Amino acid sequence: MLDDINKLIIEQLQRDGRMSYAALAKIVGLSEAAVRQRVQRLLDTGVMQIVAVTDPLTLGFARQVMIGIKVTGDMRAVADAIAAIPEVDYVVICAGGYDLLAELVCTDDEHLLHLLNDTIRTIPGVTATETFLYLKLAKQTYAWGTR
Repeated sequence: MLDDINKLIIEQLQRDGRMSYAALAKIVGLSEAAVRQRVQRLLDTGVMQIVAVTDPLTLGFARQVMIGIKVTGDMRAVADAIAAIPEVDYVVICAGGYDLLAELVCTDDEHLLHLLNDTIRTIPGVTATETFLYLKLAKQTYAWGTR
């Protein structure tokens, strides 16, 4: 699936997700139609997504946080439950001081309190949480290339 041309397409779209098929075709040396098909296949198989990346704090959301979560039992089940929460935009199972990390975007402090107290901390297996409040987004990039 990920031959050198697909990798090059991904790398170019990581730099500029709005790049035209014609511009991509020139870079990778294929026809515009072939590039369009490859991009669609990468999207359909879930290898990549093309989305607008924003800073929620500049769009009217008052709180963006990362929550470290300690879990007992099956971490995957807890991760799935947390991932099902609409305000959660990122969940990772990890090693270290926390079993899971989850990022939330909230409208205000009351919304954050509700999510922590009434939703996340009531999930079976969650034993402890620590909340890290974002003050300012200093860097956010997805242009790490391919291997």
